[in-house]
Amino acid sequence: MKIFVTRIIPSGAVATLQEAGITVDQWQEKRNIGHQELIDICKKYDGLISVGQDLIDRSFLQSCRHLKVIAQMAVGFDNIDVEEATRLGIPIGNTPGVLSKATADTAFLLMMAVSRKAMYMNHKIMRGEWGFYEPTADLGIELHGKTLGIFGLGKIGLEMARLCQGAYGMKIIYCNRNHNPEAENATGARKVNFEELLAFSDVLSVHTALTAQTKGIFNRQAFDQMKKTAIFINTARGSIHNEEDLIEAMRQGSIWGCGLDVTNPEPMQPDNPLLDMPTAVILPHIGSATQQTRAAMAAIAAENILACRKGEPLPYPVNPELYKP
Repeated sequence: MKIFVTRIIPSGAVATLQEAGITVDQWQEKRNIGHQELIDICKKYDGLISVGQDLIDRSFLQSCRHLKVIAQMAVGFDNIDVEEATRLGIPIGNTPGVLSKATADTAFLLMMAVSRKAMYMNHKIMRGEWGFYEPTADLGIELHGKTLGIFGLGKIGLEMARLCQGAYGMKIIYCNRNHNPEAENATGARKVNFEELLAFSDVLSVHTALTAQTKGIFNRQAFDQMKKTAIFINTARGSIHNEEDLIEAMRQGSIWGCGLDVTNPEPMQPDNPLLDMPTAVILPHIGSATQQTRAAMAAIAAENILACRKGEPLPYPVNPELYKP
């Protein structure tokens, strides 16, 4: 079996596959692979480990219908036409759960950094502006006892809720399609509708999947319904917020601050106005970027490949309906 990997991944996973007699070739260049280029490459392989946001759309799948498996080294899979893959009988795997703590840590980091204008103040030092002490200048806001609103309270959202409650005694509200009894029991979280989430959150943290329903849901109308003292955090997918509307909301003071690990589009351009705003903190999509988490993600991707090699169902399937009789 021959597998192509669209980035260089942790060596432990590669070694696991090679020990099982699988040939593993990794993309070596520090540039994104073009869509047609990836199609042409994958015609020579039996399986694919997709790392990042490779476009696995209908045309790719039609051209590479011979693939026995596609293992997404991420929890999200909005870059994949799962319906078409299922129709063609191609199992898709992902890496759920393993990155929950690391991503929640990133959301928590963003919340803290925004609340105290940390990046802006650091940049003032680099500009030589750490000078005269003004007791009323560059003040942040405190988080103790505030309300955390979570849009999409799953595993990552629950970890964020636990962090905020433990550190700052924050009250938790959330907006989901369904109740999350585990989170309600663990944190006292209260389910609200979208309008209530916007109105009552002091910090609103996004942890939902990107779907047709969530794409662009945080737009000008949504930001206008939030508290002027609110912080907006997005560590899920950039397309869930409308970035032009977010910029305008920040400029006009509709919300107090924002922390983004994902942007719309990605990568963010260096002249984006958010980068110069005192209460905005932007990170380059590093939510899962710890040594431990990336190694675990690669290991799960390898598990999915190995299961396919053995003719077994993927342990972490996106389209489990393929295995129903």
